[in-house]
Amino acid sequence: MNSNKPILLIEDNPIDLDLTLRAFKSRNLTNPFHIARDGEEALEWIQKWEQGEPVPVIILLDIKLPKIDGLDVLKAIKSHPDFKTIPVVILSTSAEASDIQSAYQLGANSYIVKPVDFDKFIEVAKQIELYWNILNKPL
Repeated sequence: MNSNKPILLIEDNPIDLDLTLRAFKSRNLTNPFHIARDGEEALEWIQKWEQGEPVPVIILLDIKLPKIDGLDVLKAIKSHPDFKTIPVVILSTSAEASDIQSAYQLGANSYIVKPVDFDKFIEVAKQIELYWNILNKPL
């Protein structure tokens, strides 16, 4: 991925947060990670970007978040004129058809059900990196 641009990881579960960071670190990803641990913290990033903070190359978003739901965070990002093109990948434990449908209707670029096993998580990290770094053509 573009190594100077950060990745925003929005995740409230400390175990899933650690697992995600370890999986990407094992891939030798050099992008810095910014972390938001609930929906409220996630929405604060919009204001930070408006004030000049680097916009992330990708957002990894859990949808089951405290304070403000992840789908509301997704809606806020995708309805912002300056940030709606940031790719958002949903990483969720939910495989509910209604969650998947809602996420795509709100503009999610991808929906991945989180694997429980670390080796499978590394494979997910590898696939995300491969897609967004090699296959996808950014604006």
